[in-house]
Amino acid sequence: MAVHDDCKLKFLELKAKRNFRFIIFKIDERIQQVIVEKLGQPDESYNDFTSSFPADECRYAVFDFDFITDENCQKSKIFFISWAPDSSKVRSKMLYASSKDRFKRELDGIQVELQATDPSEMSFDIVKSRAI
Repeated sequence: MAVHDDCKLKFLELKAKRNFRFIIFKIDERIQQVIVEKLGQPDESYNDFTSSFPADECRYAVFDFDFITDENCQKSKIFFISWAPDSSKVRSKMLYASSKDRFKRELDGIQVELQATDPSEMSFDIVKSRAI
């Protein structure tokens, strides 16, 4: 599975310039390539992010999660989320699962990985607990 250059460029912008809060990626089966589907603006919330996922299709995503530590320090971690809802097609789940590691290696700087098959598996509380 090829990775479109735009995926890496937008990820670098998120990581270095913080131009985006999140990026949703999808596999375009026609061209056998991972492409950018949606860019979340810096002022968008975690709810905006989670509502961007289709209910019955797989996706990859990165989210720049800001939080404050117990020591009152402002920090941020970049999450990689693999979304594979139970209602998605088996072929799609297999395609995303088999391409995930290679795609993730293209995005240098991911700090936490989550796999979710249901919105509850990537709730704000879960993400926050994984960040700290």
